[in-house]
Amino acid sequence: MKNIFTLYALCLAGLINPLLAQQNLKNPDEFLGYTLGTRFTPHHRVVQYFEYLADNSDKVQIQPYGTTYEHRPLMLAFISSPANLARLESIRQNNLRRAGVLEGRVEPEEPVSLVWLSYNVHGNEAVSTEASMAVLHALVEAEDDNIEEWLQNVVVIIDPAVNPDGRDRYVNWYNAVVGEQHNVLPEAREHQEPWPGGRANHYLFDLNRDWAWQTQRESRQRMQVYNRWLPHIHADFHEQGVDDPYYFAPAAEPFHQYITEWQREFQTSIGLNNTRYFDEKGWLYFTRERFDLLYPSYGDTYPTFNGAIGMTYEQGGSGRAGLAVLTSQNDTLTLTDRILHHYTTSLSTIETTANNHQEVIRNFESFFRSSSQRPPGKYLSYLIPAQNAPDKRQALREFLNLHQINYAEASAARNFRGWSYADGRESSFRANAGDLVISARQPKAVLVQVLMDPTTQVSDSVTYDITAWSLPYVFGLEAYATAEPIATRAPAENRAYALNINAENPYAYVLPWQSLDDSRFLAELLQQGIKVRYSLEPFTTNGREYGRGSLVVTRAGNQHLGERFDFLVKESARNWERPLQAVGTGFVAQGKDFGSSSIRYINQPKVAVLSGEGVSSLSFGEVWHFFDQQLGYPATILGTNYLDRVQMNKFDVLILPSGSYAGIITNDVHEQLMNWVRSGGKLILMADAVNAFAGREGIGIERKKAASDKEEEGEDNMELRLKTFASSEREAISSYNAGSIYRVTLDPTHPLAFGYEQEYFSLKTGTDSYEYLKGGWNVGTIRSEKAHMSGFVGEQAREKLANTLVFGVEEKGGGEIIYMVDNPLFRAFWHSGKLFFANAVFFVGQ
Repeated sequence: MKNIFTLYALCLAGLINPLLAQQNLKNPDEFLGYTLGTRFTPHHRVVQYFEYLADNSDKVQIQPYGTTYEHRPLMLAFISSPANLARLESIRQNNLRRAGVLEGRVEPEEPVSLVWLSYNVHGNEAVSTEASMAVLHALVEAEDDNIEEWLQNVVVIIDPAVNPDGRDRYVNWYNAVVGEQHNVLPEAREHQEPWPGGRANHYLFDLNRDWAWQTQRESRQRMQVYNRWLPHIHADFHEQGVDDPYYFAPAAEPFHQYITEWQREFQTSIGLNNTRYFDEKGWLYFTRERFDLLYPSYGDTYPTFNGAIGMTYEQGGSGRAGLAVLTSQNDTLTLTDRILHHYTTSLSTIETTANNHQEVIRNFESFFRSSSQRPPGKYLSYLIPAQNAPDKRQALREFLNLHQINYAEASAARNFRGWSYADGRESSFRANAGDLVISARQPKAVLVQVLMDPTTQVSDSVTYDITAWSLPYVFGLEAYATAEPIATRAPAENRAYALNINAENPYAYVLPWQSLDDSRFLAELLQQGIKVRYSLEPFTTNGREYGRGSLVVTRAGNQHLGERFDFLVKESARNWERPLQAVGTGFVAQGKDFGSSSIRYINQPKVAVLSGEGVSSLSFGEVWHFFDQQLGYPATILGTNYLDRVQMNKFDVLILPSGSYAGIITNDVHEQLMNWVRSGGKLILMADAVNAFAGREGIGIERKKAASDKEEEGEDNMELRLKTFASSEREAISSYNAGSIYRVTLDPTHPLAFGYEQEYFSLKTGTDSYEYLKGGWNVGTIRSEKAHMSGFVGEQAREKLANTLVFGVEEKGGGEIIYMVDNPLFRAFWHSGKLFFANAVFFVGQ
């Protein structure tokens, strides 16, 4: 369809013939008052343009689907023929029946393909939303007869801005710093976006890593409507480096093993159609490199595992490009160029789908039918024993519900043989009535297998993201996988929570310490001025055993609250549905009595978190989100640019997220922090922040070197010297850890590990490794190379990570330094690690 370029030129020039236009619809230039590509358009104006076209065209319907953390609207535009839009709900339900997620017979109506286009998931990749307006206008005006025909065969769903908060952060900054004449020199201020940049959302999360985990508000709202539609095609529009040519499908290896041949083939068909237009214009592009289809939480992979053809489109540019920028080849890359490229692939994708819509729908239906009847993979059933902690089981159930994954309960006791996630090997296990069972024989079979597989098969070790994410490790659950079916019954409804405390004026209230919800309960009590204690040792009272870390809320010490004491404690227990128990005496059957020094008082900690240049914005965002959205506990955000002037005696805890602290932690700042720690402060170092302190004066943690590193330093390695240039990337793989899961041996007697047992499964996203502490507490350690459980890790990296520290505590005077080599808050989805962070804040040093 050679009119793609003609339509775009008309759109930008404002030359659409008003005699042919539907109700004289304004193009983006006419509506906005400037030529598309000469400014960046703020989100509210984009919304207004979409609403304007919907109000004045029978080819567009707008569906709001939520708001961002900063209260910007999120919306979808549905574009098709008037006849299709009139039966839009019927089309949606019919499609879900084809997938098997909605019961009923598929109605014998003309099949229509669903093409979903997502723009601007990364806020500072700001061209995408600009392109969405041009695409919408072209579809609505349908100046080309071919487009009219497309809209008979497809419903196009456009999300113009997946991440409005991040985009407006970039757009507002850029519009504030650009002059009347933009400057193309890359050194110019307008090409130097300040920290934290506009890529991420309000809490600085990368929304293109959150499709499966849905930790962010925008993701949860979007995925709710996505799963109500299950489109056949999903294209995710991005930008990359200024010097990079355009990227489109087919994707690079590794492909996940459960991606079907049809999905491989049709993304190639779409890519080949794109090449027609790019070749005609002589535009540079590349395929089959860099962007793989493995990690399940991308905008291309998640749709793929839900039956779609999922694709990433990458235009050169991003936040450094501005309105125009000089590339390293001395070419000028303009915003107009970038819009045209995304506009072209958008329409080309719709064109290919429309021309093959019956084949697309047929294979979509086959994907669900065949995977449900003959699930891919080795295992057919996954068992989560009922003996797992209730909060962890419930968290998993809620996660499965988000994805419309079916689960049931085992209906009878029976022995099986299968994979033990904890042991990392085949073993015998017993299913008991009431255990949670996830069967792969269901419409979402592929997604189930991708998320539950104990190990991910990686066809090419050069991959773009983590390679391990199995849900039992994510949620910290005992679990088993078996190739056999397990007899099931419908899952029991969750019992309505009831706080069964009849005693009046009890001596104390007690609560076991097992989950993040317990720490939320504690955080709420502390903020209400309630004095809380925790137990260093297990104890038994009222016929129940309580482990280390269990909370003890005594009447003694809380007399200042008077009659409100009991009400506040019970109300918080109800808020978080905690199994709080009342006891009438401080005398315990076993263990230490409630007046013992082993029952430690928790001082309400005053927490500070460092942010700013040098700090990883993603890591900071994870900490900020943890306090603000998960824990509900206040934390003061400090800036790296004035850390040396902060009166640290105002704070009990300082958290340094991962980052590069060169030039920030100067010798003077280091000395100030060490004096503060010795005076009773608690310093929590995360990931790369550990590396920034290792080897400095007064710091006991030491970096570890692998034997292979030492050999290379000590003697000439002739084989290494003769390696070829082409093999350099592959050679580096041996020392690479692409995000893998390790068994960590814990010291559950230390407050940092309270609520855990002897082992924890940690997600390692790097190869930084440290020796065991000589003068501190080695709370979490990797004991051998065999501790590797899942995901790709190179041979040298595996050797380097053996016998290393993961979590440690070093006491300094009256304070502590807590080392978190692995990030327990990674992307907010590694649920099993969050209690470590709560322990670090509330328990360690108390």
